[in-house]
Formats: sequence, structure tokens, C-alpha cells
Amino acid sequence: MTIEWDWIADHTGELTELSVSHLQAALTAVLLGLLLSLPLAVLAHRVRLLRGPLLGIANILFTIPSIAVFVLLLPVSGLTRTTTVIGLTVYTLVVLLRNTVEGLDAVPAKAKEAAKAMGTRPLRTLLTVELPLALPVIMAGVRIATVMSISLVSVATYIGDGGLGQLFTDGFQRNFPTPVFAGVVLTLLLALIADAFLVAVEYLLTPWNRKGRRA
Repeated sequence: MTIEWDWIADHTGELTELSVSHLQAALTAVLLGLLLSLPLAVLAHRVRLLRGPLLGIANILFTIPSIAVFVLLLPVSGLTRTTTVIGLTVYTLVVLLRNTVEGLDAVPAKAKEAAKAMGTRPLRTLLTVELPLALPVIMAGVRIATVMSISLVSVATYIGDGGLGQLFTDGFQRNFPTPVFAGVVLTLLLALIADAFLVAVEYLLTPWNRKGRRA
């Protein structure tokens, strides 16, 4: 396989534009997935009868092939970025919902009892005790969902979107491997950069874990 580096140099602007579009779609889906999964996870954690159905529905949605999700959404949102984002959000839900529930389950009972003994209301306990202590597990889910979304954006090429996925179809159709190579490398770089950024965010948001590591 011969890579034409001159082609990459000549298309730097296009590659940058596709990379930004690719990342925007993935991060928007993860953000929406997080906004949806947090209240659902709290509900599943608080009301045990709802845990099974909520996680079950999320698992069922996850088993639907990604291209099928995009096709099913076409009559609703058409050949737009909205279709891409909704489809990706569906896939992030199962990871984010499960990790958030597991993170809340892992919060020590003593921490919640101490907050209750101090007269802290349930909502404040959730925001200041439970969610912060569950944050490492939640962030692990966010990292997985982000990398997964970045990889799945390319599938949206079949509906006219897809960010860097356009390079794959272009390369395959012309039997020209250079765009495919560029698309693969840039997708991997986006995933690595996004994951490193989220690791840094978790590090900043969990200072108590840093103290534990030093000890």
C-alpha cells in the first residue's frame, strides 16, 4: 500500500475541517447521553423496581445495528447532523447509564449516613456526596462512550454525514488508500486526545483520589 503524502499535505484544510466536524458530533452525543443518563441512573438507583427495565431497554437499544438506527431516524430528522447525534446518543446511553448506576451503588453507606446525620437533604446529599464519590466510575463510562462515539461517527457517512468517514468511502470508491489511511490515523488521534483530556478532567475533579495515591 502506497501512501501519497503530498495528497495529505494538499488537503490539510479539508482534513482539519472533517476532524472538527467528527469530534463535534461525537462530543455532542456524549454530552446529551450524559444529561439523559444521570437522572435515569438516579431513578434506577433510588427505585430498585425500575433498575431492571431501564437497563434492559438501554441494552436492547445497544443491540440495534448502528446503520439501522440511522435509517430508522431518517423519516424523523432526515439527512442531517441531528440524525447522527441522536443515533450516537442512543449508543452512549447503555454505557453511561450502567456506569452511573454502578458508581452510585459503590458509594459507601457510611458517607450517606453521615450526611443524613448532619441534616443534609437528599438532593444536596446526591450532589455533594454521592455523585462526587461516584465520579471515577462515571468518568470511566464517559471515556468509553466518547471513544465509542468517535469510532461510530464514521458510520453516519451512509446518510451523508460521518466526518472522517467520508475519507473511507472516498478512498474505497476510488481505490485510493491515502484518504483511508488519513481517516484511520485521525480517528485514532481524536480518540486518544479526547481520552487524555477526560483523564485530566477526572484528575482535577477528584483531588481526594490524588491524596490517596500519594499516601
